[in-house]
Amino acid sequence: MTLVGFHASHEQIPPGQLLEDVQLAEQAGFDAAMCSDHFAPWSSRQGEAGFTWSWLGAAMATTGLTFGTVNAPGQRYHPAIIAQASATLASMFPGRFWMCLGTGQYMNEYVTGEKWPRKEVRDERLLECADIIRRLHRGETVTHHGHVTVEDAKLWTLPQEPPQLFQPTLSPRSAAQGARWADGIATINQPMDRLREIVDAYRGAGGDGRMILQVHVAWAPTDDEARAIARDQWSSNVFPTAVATDVLTEHLDALGEASTDEQIQDACLVESDLGRLTERIREMADLGFDAVYLHQVSQQQRPWIDAAAEHVLPGLR
Repeated sequence: MTLVGFHASHEQIPPGQLLEDVQLAEQAGFDAAMCSDHFAPWSSRQGEAGFTWSWLGAAMATTGLTFGTVNAPGQRYHPAIIAQASATLASMFPGRFWMCLGTGQYMNEYVTGEKWPRKEVRDERLLECADIIRRLHRGETVTHHGHVTVEDAKLWTLPQEPPQLFQPTLSPRSAAQGARWADGIATINQPMDRLREIVDAYRGAGGDGRMILQVHVAWAPTDDEARAIARDQWSSNVFPTAVATDVLTEHLDALGEASTDEQIQDACLVESDLGRLTERIREMADLGFDAVYLHQVSQQQRPWIDAAAEHVLPGLR
């Protein structure tokens, strides 16, 4: 059976409220949770950016869920620090934590003042960081000189089992790359043909790990309310990766003003009919995904959690 998880969006909801939301999600029957890791939101209307690593300790201590997060080591975060943070969570909560390692977005990384590298350099840096983190999780003393520098680093607190590391992917190319180094891949809702290409590329390249799908949802009791939520909160999240990763929040805000209804509906499932929404989610999950994490893009999560508990979760199971 496909695991059904709850996505906790730090860009949209204050951390205290988000903690209550994820606790409520567990009570409602969600199997697991994952969260974002941002220094800035995608738009000023979202308006939040709590520190993921502080929140994860509280969330894991007050629920029994497994948790994952998407992280970009190499610029804002040194990979040795991410190795330490993740090893500590995995030590405290055995078998309950995983990470998805990506190349990052300029809106989060520019704060260091360092030059924002070209995409091919970021890809190389990611692979270096993943290797460094893996070696530190194995208890090795690591020295590395490349896109990042590490000198005689060693983790003194290690979990019995290191957390799994996933590759985020939006394309067949990066899915195939994930098959070469990661424990699995994670992607988001896309057109069905594109999702099939990603699944086929990962399996075709020899990937035999878990596949995770995050589905963005704009649900409300009426179509007009659902469309209003999607436009307010997700109109800045409709652009190709090459655009979204290289601009600041205020630029996405400006671009989002021109987003069409069609673009927004391609970026999230805008629905008032819970039966139809469940079928759309199931259709994507049935491509072979082991876990589906549902992200209601509204800043008010309780109505969605209650509705999902009654209709969506039973339907997916």
